[in-house]
Formats: sequence, structure tokens, C-alpha cells
Amino acid sequence: MTSLAEEIRERLGECTATERRAALALLANYPMLGLGTVAQFASAAGVSSPTILRFAARMGCGTYAALQTRLRTELEDQLKSPLAKAKDGTQAGSAATAAGIGAVAEAVRANIGETFRHLPAAELEAVVSLLSDERRTLYLLGGRFTDALARYMAAHLRILRCGVMHMAGQEGNWRDALLDIGRRDVLVVFDIRRYQADLVRMATAAAKRGATVVLITDSWLSPIASVATHVLPARISVPSPWDSSAALMVIAETLIAGVTARDPERSERRMSALEAYRDEEDGKRAGPPKNEPPTAG
Repeated sequence: MTSLAEEIRERLGECTATERRAALALLANYPMLGLGTVAQFASAAGVSSPTILRFAARMGCGTYAALQTRLRTELEDQLKSPLAKAKDGTQAGSAATAAGIGAVAEAVRANIGETFRHLPAAELEAVVSLLSDERRTLYLLGGRFTDALARYMAAHLRILRCGVMHMAGQEGNWRDALLDIGRRDVLVVFDIRRYQADLVRMATAAAKRGATVVLITDSWLSPIASVATHVLPARISVPSPWDSSAALMVIAETLIAGVTARDPERSERRMSALEAYRDEEDGKRAGPPKNEPPTAG
């Protein structure tokens, strides 16, 4: 199911100027702004109360109360722990059976398809352009489960270009990197529900220093979306207590492929150099050919 946040982003072009201000205000404080009164929403967005009602109608909600109901439902989904989903029969399924395992696999396939159906090609191209620019240092960071994706993506990008850093370890180590992060740099963050406060703090601090933040998140959108220049949401729900990272991985691999293709000569040159180093090291480990005596020392 498409989240309201995704729908808003997809339909911004249909909004009037004042409805767009309401939409952007909600996305910047999602979903909390929409859970207040119409007057509070209008005041925060700098528009009139009737504009908020028209915006709700534009998003397919007949009343403001219907908009709030949808937001509350999404908020409950955002906050669900694996234990809570395990107790929810509609989420947990029966993964112990062959049919249950098949349902998970089918959901993963659907997630990938739906993810890319809703991702604008222009947004992917813009991120590829950023990641390909060697004038920009790239920093990659993820959460408890998603940092493996950040590390995986950094390992590939490091082969394709210089100036790629995976920010590992504790938050205190990340702060050290802030000393060097500036306006020419890019921070790529993976953050899915239940969103990590330390990732939000790091992304916010990097944005304040002028860095471009690229967020790879779920369909409900991490709070980092409010400071991100580019947001790539993925479908993660499957009939299991655990969320799926498959669509996130495909986004990462799509970006890696895009960077590879953006400057094929550079990519080939760097990959060839790396292979030469590996061949040289393999030759050293193998020692002299078996049919030749070792050189006297």
C-alpha cells in the first residue's frame, strides 16, 4: 500500500501553490503536523484553514478527520516492533510452513516491483549524478540492520571513484567526520522503521554544514526526510516479524550500476588497476613456478 507521504510526493505537481506549501510543511514534519488541528496545520504551513481542507481532499481524504485517521494508522505501522508484528497474525503469517516461506518470497518480489514503480527515474538519475562527482566526498551511514547496506555500497563505490567513506562504529566516531563535512559533500543514509535518533542527529548536523543528504528509507519516511535533498523510499513489509531489506539492496545496486555507467572509462581504469594489484599479490603468495628452483638469497 502506498503511504500518504509517497502519494504527496508523487502528486505535488497537481497541487496549487498554497496546497503545495501545505504538502511540503507536512512532509517536513511527517506525520505529526497532520495530527494537530486544522488551524495548527494551517498556521505552521502559512496557509488558510480552507487550503488544508482542499489539500486533504486532493489526497483522496473526504474530510480532515479521514486524513488524520490515515496518518495515525501509518504512525502505528512505523512504531511496530518485531515482537508486535509477531503477535499480529496479518503481519507474521506462518513462516514455519512452506506456504508461509513462499508468501514471504512473493512479498519481497512485489516490494521490489512496487518500490521502483513509485521511484521517479529523475530522482535516481540525480542521485547517480551526485555519487559520480569526484569533487564531492561521499559518506555512507546506516542503522542497526541497514549499516550492512551502507558498508556494501561504500565497498563498491570505493572501487569506482575516490573519496568514499563508510562511517562505522558509534555516534561519537561519526561526529569526528563532521569536522570535514561541508557543502561539496554527500551523506547517504539508510534509515527504516523504527528510526534511529542518532542517525537523525547526524543527518541534521551534516545538512546544517551544507552537505547534501540522500536518504534511502521505507515508505513511511524517516524523519531525516525533512533535511534530505533526495529521498528514495522502499517497500519493506513482508508477512514476517522482520522487515525486508531486499528493495533497499536493489536501490543500492541500481545506484552502483548507475555510477559505473556514468563514467565507464574511469570505472574500467580503476577496476583494471585493482585486478592488477590482486594478480600481483596472488603471484607473491603462490611463490615461484614449480618447475623453477627458488632464487638463492
